[in-house]
Amino acid sequence: MRIGSFELANSVFVAPMAGVTDRPFRMLCKQLGAGYAVSEMVTSRPDLFKSLKTSRRRDHTGESGPIAVQIAGTDAPMMADAARYNIAHGAQIIDINMGCPAKKVCNKWAGSALMQDETLAVSIVQAVVNAAQPLGVPVTLKMRTGWCQQHKNAVTLARRFEDVGVQMLTVHGRTREQGYSGQAEYSTIAAVKQAVKIPVVANGDIDSPEKARAVLRSTGADAVMIGRAAQGRPWIFREITHYLETGEHLAQPLVMEVRRLLLDHLQDHYALYGEDSGVRSARKHIAWYVHQLPHGDAFRRHMNTLENAQAQHHAVAEFFDALAAQFERLPPPLVSSESLALAPHE
Repeated sequence: MRIGSFELANSVFVAPMAGVTDRPFRMLCKQLGAGYAVSEMVTSRPDLFKSLKTSRRRDHTGESGPIAVQIAGTDAPMMADAARYNIAHGAQIIDINMGCPAKKVCNKWAGSALMQDETLAVSIVQAVVNAAQPLGVPVTLKMRTGWCQQHKNAVTLARRFEDVGVQMLTVHGRTREQGYSGQAEYSTIAAVKQAVKIPVVANGDIDSPEKARAVLRSTGADAVMIGRAAQGRPWIFREITHYLETGEHLAQPLVMEVRRLLLDHLQDHYALYGEDSGVRSARKHIAWYVHQLPHGDAFRRHMNTLENAQAQHHAVAEFFDALAAQFERLPPPLVSSESLALAPHE
């Protein structure tokens, strides 16, 4: 599979998730088999380009390519300028956000709210393509099936986006109105795939190798994008790619491997955010890792009382050392994946 001149390692991608898919997480997912990763969305407002939050989101130090940056906004010239700015700072692919359902984004008519105004949406895409194309940078786009059940316009917009130069489309199988409730539907994604010639990526509720294969078969999509199911389980990418290639399941990861992965992840996380912010923001990642493990909830409550990196790092090491004394590999989940309180950022 290709995006512009870039040949991707496989067809299992990491979804952009605000507050989750920062550089340490993207690098971890790629290490564990993800063929492609898109950054957290960054604002198109020029007054915020150099803010600490945006600077961290734009940090790709040491990350393998292609470097894909997602931009969000409602003003076509501003979005074009944001594309040029991010390209100048290392972006090799620009992704346009028309999928975020968050109220703070949609209330400003950004994200999936743009799907209500097709003329504005197309003008934004055209401006971004016009800015990026002369620089040899492909433009992709992530959207939903529509704004609401009565206004599913993903197929119409997909055709128009292809006409103005978008080179890949990702479709989350829900409307903005649904948020993350209910179940994703894939018939609209299949219809989008039938309507365009560019690659189409299926997203939404893909949480197992079997589900990934079923979605690829039912939609005809070229790839799948994994979001919430990768939180605390970044090895899901190698599980899916192995299953798609062989039809066989990988064994659960070794406890000591997970220990190493998480501790390395924490070190990278502290390096990006600094100790104070890093310790606080790492808590959600740790909680996702341990949620389904024996004594995981008690450990999470204890971990949330720790205020420095050394104590947090040491506590995680001790938790997995104790787990390794009981199990060689991760034990079966204590709860089903459907009951997990996963962050709704996908």
